[in-house]
Amino acid sequence: MLKRFSGKLAATVVILIISTGIFLGSSSVKNVLAVGRTYDNLKVFAEVLSLVESNYVEDVKSEDLINGAIRGLLKSLDPHSSYMTPDIYKEIQVETEGEFGGLGIEITIKNEILTIVAPIEDTPADRAGLKAGDMIFKIDGEPTKDMTVMEAVKRMRGKEGTNVTLTIVREGFKESKDYVITRAVIKVKSVKYRTLDETIGYIKIKSFQKSTTDELDNALKTITKNKITGLVLDLRNDPGGLLNQAVEVSDRFIEKGQLIVYTKGKTEEQNMKFSSTGRNSYLDFPMIIIVNAGSASASEIVAGALQDLKRAVILGTQTFGKGSVQTIIPLSDGSALRLTTAKYYTPKGRVIQGKGITPDIIVEEPVLTAKAGAVPPADHIVREKDLKNHLKGEEGSTEEKKEQPVVVKGKDGEDDPQLERAVSLLKSWSLFQQIKGKI
Repeated sequence: MLKRFSGKLAATVVILIISTGIFLGSSSVKNVLAVGRTYDNLKVFAEVLSLVESNYVEDVKSEDLINGAIRGLLKSLDPHSSYMTPDIYKEIQVETEGEFGGLGIEITIKNEILTIVAPIEDTPADRAGLKAGDMIFKIDGEPTKDMTVMEAVKRMRGKEGTNVTLTIVREGFKESKDYVITRAVIKVKSVKYRTLDETIGYIKIKSFQKSTTDELDNALKTITKNKITGLVLDLRNDPGGLLNQAVEVSDRFIEKGQLIVYTKGKTEEQNMKFSSTGRNSYLDFPMIIIVNAGSASASEIVAGALQDLKRAVILGTQTFGKGSVQTIIPLSDGSALRLTTAKYYTPKGRVIQGKGITPDIIVEEPVLTAKAGAVPPADHIVREKDLKNHLKGEEGSTEEKKEQPVVVKGKDGEDDPQLERAVSLLKSWSLFQQIKGKI
């Protein structure tokens, strides 16, 4: 049947090529030839599938073979595209709701090793002492080599109160170490806030989920009841989340009609622009955004937009560099594709993909001993550019930020040198404003 179909296809291709002198341009010819090559390759795939089913030493299910082939196909793309079986797809759907059973970590594949991008604050993984850059070699004794991110997520998810053992390798460890972590219902409260030194507002966004903007509005309403002289927006170790929430968060701090972010993909429907509405804007105070290597995706959209629009000073270390948009495409059997469909760009056309956001002021995080369990050395921190098959980000606007960042070393004894430096700068700004007012 396949052979007869291929023959018909070949005849059709020949007819179309003959007709191109009158009806088709050169691009159409290329498309027709590409379709022909695709079906030739599918013929080879069908042959391999038939040979395996007929000759492999043990019985195999064609469903398993095809699912494996689909996973391999998606794995050959960038690290954020993947195939989700029906059960995995159901689990992934709960992530953006802000509540799910598991450990509370963002993971990726680096050098074919399952690696932690960042633990989510106040989750079992965070309390157990897992760190950004930790390499997960086993899950409950099962090696993670060749395990996809989605398969790993499925293994780490589970019923509240049950345990999972992660075998971790970390820079500074002499050997691997097992972490026994008790699963919990991860109720990720997206926003934390407080007032520092009476006049400096502090807001930390842990991840961008459905409730983020509502939580942010409540935080802003509360901390601005009394006049504040500056705001610190902490996006460290925020792995990202929903694009629309990143736009809404940015919208809270900029004037109406400002471009926040735009996306470009292969199809017209993937080319989108998002601008500010001017509703609920907070414009009366200076801002500092703190970022680090765990700040990814939606975090980088916010930081990039407010940096380009001169609304905030960015402080910290280089961000992760994930500047791509993933679309979840459901399939007929209940499974789904998580497919990278576009790249996003800052208002000035800067490419984030593979590069990240460079802070205006670089303040390194303290590197403590492995026993104390802090930040790994800079060359062991995972970023997008370190991932296999990551999308390149060369193309971009000539308006890319060219200023050299200011480098500031943290002082010994500071518990959080980045936050302390941000608060110090905002207090200094307030003092200079008062002096300016008297001149």
